Amino acid sequence: MATLSANLEDIPSVDLMTELLRRMKCSTKPDKRLILIGPPGSGKGTQSPIIKDEYCLCHLATGDMLRAAVAAKTPLGIKAKEAMEKGELVSDDLVVGIIDEAIKKPSCQKGFILDGFPRTEVQAQKLDEMLEKQGVKVDKVLNFAIDDGILEERITGRWMHPSSGRTYHTKFAPPKVHGIDDVTGEPLIQRKDDTAAVLKSRLEAFHRQTEPVIDYYTKKGIVANLHAEKSPKEVTTEVQKALSS
Repeated sequence: MATLSANLEDIPSVDLMTELLRRMKCSTKPDKRLILIGPPGSGKGTQSPIIKDEYCLCHLATGDMLRAAVAAKTPLGIKAKEAMEKGELVSDDLVVGIIDEAIKKPSCQKGFILDGFPRTEVQAQKLDEMLEKQGVKVDKVLNFAIDDGILEERITGRWMHPSSGRTYHTKFAPPKVHGIDDVTGEPLIQRKDDTAAVLKSRLEAFHRQTEPVIDYYTKKGIVANLHAEKSPKEVTTEVQKALSS
């Protein structure tokens, strides 16, 4: 106990009060287990931190979880590393196992946001089976619905300053001088993924693999279709309505 007291004394009072208030706020929030589905550029990355903070959820991005499991050398992480080193895809069962481990952590006590999984109907079924064993289920699937043509304009217009990560858009947030960073005057670059050709192949994969997932959850009555072409603030309002119903 003495060690704990000493440790607490080292923490600034403001930080302790902030954490206490956060826990009090979180204690009144309902548990929520959410899946975010949408093509690249649909705004999932903008909305997920807002949802996470509002409902005290943990954000689970499968790519990050896989890397963390490999780095931590967990039994599942070791298996995932072996598959990746052979150039194989990590199996659905392994990914579901890593999600299973992750959602048992204290940070996921109030629930989670899954982003990037499930990508196929088989993965959705395996996820549901795992959650059922824990006596829980997915509460809501937020579908970031948007026209492919709008995505192309959004994504192919993105430019960034590589060393700072500052981003611009030729239409929505242009630099003062075309192709030049406002702060340093250095040239901007376009990421390899932000081209029409790459977007086309990613969208084809999304429509082929992931739209059946939306149908799967629609049959369960838990899909909320968002108008993802709207402004971020308007989409946030739609998300709040979907999660309060």
